[in-house]
Amino acid sequence: MDIKAVKFRKDGFYSQPFAFGGEEGQEKFDKNIRYHGSLQNYLIDTGDEVILVDTGLPAGFPDGAPEETAPIYVGKSICEYMDALAALGYKPEQVTKILLTHKHADHSGELRSFPNAKIYVNAEEIGADELKDIPNIVPVEFTDGAYRNFPESQKIADGVYFIKAKGHTNGNSLIIAENEGLHYMFEGDITYVDEALYANKLSVVFDDLPAARETLDRVREFVRHQPTVYCATVLAEIDFSKKEDSGKYVCSVCGYLYDPAEHDDVAFEDLPDDWRCPRCKQPKTKFNKA
Repeated sequence: MDIKAVKFRKDGFYSQPFAFGGEEGQEKFDKNIRYHGSLQNYLIDTGDEVILVDTGLPAGFPDGAPEETAPIYVGKSICEYMDALAALGYKPEQVTKILLTHKHADHSGELRSFPNAKIYVNAEEIGADELKDIPNIVPVEFTDGAYRNFPESQKIADGVYFIKAKGHTNGNSLIIAENEGLHYMFEGDITYVDEALYANKLSVVFDDLPAARETLDRVREFVRHQPTVYCATVLAEIDFSKKEDSGKYVCSVCGYLYDPAEHDDVAFEDLPDDWRCPRCKQPKTKFNKA
């Protein structure tokens, strides 16, 4: 199995009130703190099938201009989604399945560009305006029971599971792919920034707040007990161009950044040899200097 990011936007940002304020209110957080990020969706090449998780923004979606007081800016274009897919060496007709995390246009924007793909969607999303008149949609009814601590799932392919994750939308879902002892969790806006996952905070965008809280709790429980690579639509950007030694190290598998300042000033070199990445459980040897 080969897993790749289809990256199409960069230099975006999300304010702390937007990313953290869903339960406690935006006024509880600092509007001057902004988390920088990029936008990407994902491709799973099983060898027998090419599976997409979401299909980006629709072609021609404007960049817009970042405003100083804006709570969110999705970033400037690197390229169109379909061009990003082509850059990875894939053609639309090769895609056999699309797994949609939810209906919003920044995740479903190019569904119509894949004539041969079956499009798997939580059955509760089927009536959404964004999905009207799209052929080849397969409603997911979650008929395969529980997957670990998630009560409802459906197996899509060997090692690939569609998981009900209601909250952000009423039909929100996540996808988990098992590969070489790791669980790759693909999520669409359960969190907008990884910092919210660590801090256990919900964003201000949800259809069902209690369900969103339950989903985030399940995600965090899963990550605590399974070696997980958390593959978000929004990823924090790290500048590797600086030549001075920052003392920080980044996991080459999942992108986790080890910052001594956040670990009682313990230098990475001083961690025990059996220390493992808190996110994906890989050993120290998988880390590189940042």
